[in-house]
Amino acid sequence: MATEQPIVTAPDAATGSDPEKTMANLENAMDDTRLQDAGASPELSEKNGTNGPTMVNGTSEVQTAPAVGGAVEPKPTAALNLPLSSIDGPIKTPLGAPLQSSEPKQRPDLTSEQEEKYKTMLANVEKWTEVPETSVRGAGNTPLEDDERMFLTRDCLLRYLRADKWNVSAAETRLKNTLIWRREYGIKKITSDYVGIENETGKQLIIGWDNEGRTCQYMRPSKQNTERGPRQIEHLVYMLERSIDLMPAGQETLTLLINFAETKSGQGATLAQGKQTLNILQNHYPERLGRALVTNVPFYIWGFFKLITPFIDPLTREKIKFNEDSGLHVPREQLLKESGGLVEFDYDHSVYWPALTQLADQNRAERKARWEKAGKRVGEYEMYLKRGQDKCLADLEKESVLAAAVPEV
Repeated sequence: MATEQPIVTAPDAATGSDPEKTMANLENAMDDTRLQDAGASPELSEKNGTNGPTMVNGTSEVQTAPAVGGAVEPKPTAALNLPLSSIDGPIKTPLGAPLQSSEPKQRPDLTSEQEEKYKTMLANVEKWTEVPETSVRGAGNTPLEDDERMFLTRDCLLRYLRADKWNVSAAETRLKNTLIWRREYGIKKITSDYVGIENETGKQLIIGWDNEGRTCQYMRPSKQNTERGPRQIEHLVYMLERSIDLMPAGQETLTLLINFAETKSGQGATLAQGKQTLNILQNHYPERLGRALVTNVPFYIWGFFKLITPFIDPLTREKIKFNEDSGLHVPREQLLKESGGLVEFDYDHSVYWPALTQLADQNRAERKARWEKAGKRVGEYEMYLKRGQDKCLADLEKESVLAAAVPEV
């Protein structure tokens, strides 16, 4: 039986105390670069058919894709030797990559009307150079930072358009409000060190991917270990952000697995916390929930769901499944035993937490490096950032111009 491999630590990658310093250290460590043949074809992952993690001896190693247009492409700082599935025996870390069978469904092409609305929104968002620091009336504006501009991908704009039923004005307002909220809420200040105490008992986990490549985020209310307060919601937001970091190319949603087994009265969220969480999810993470699998619901939690249901939008409500077999949605080889799977997992905070931090930090650093190489464009393709395609926005624009210049025969 394969054994779990040790985590190879990149410089300062697992500390999580200062995200900007961590990102800088990760990027500075990417000094082992090589010039790629501009005509080379990308090497496909054995597991997901994209330029993602490749499985070697049952563990994952992040591979580099050929550089776009022959540019020098940074290589990852280090391979993260993580287990892949239950075949690797008992684990204490996140898994390394989706199974080959976990394939994201391709979204249908935009209609001509939808494409025009996207172009309109993109043109408007490209003009944003600064936004208010807070939502308080009269708050001063400050320039958009690189991380905020990188947030404004093509896929991000489309998520907001879909959430607002292709109403461009409403989508722009919601998106700008999200940028303000991320500043005001302090997304960059919610670090692994700050919220680490909330996860010392493993009450939330990110392990594996479902049948469609969605990141699986577990919520285990019975492991509640802290007094009710703002940090509990900040912890949830932190884990949502890490789930997004771990989404593979072609996937932009996650699966929540909420298991109320052994949960006692008082360990669940209050109505106020539930409403605040819904407000954050629906307004600032639109189109991010793919599915929610809720199991072992005690009678007093049913009462909570009845109270909170009126605040859940109809589309989100349809994605929530109660007491279904989670193995119908998640490969059992990547599903925890407590949820009906085959993965034996023992939570050790000193092992799991730095491993999750390093994996997420490295993914973000690599995507930021690709975004910078491609010109720091608003409207960049997430498929490109995640190595799911070789061509960036600038490449595709050049191809479009050249194609338009060729006279029809």
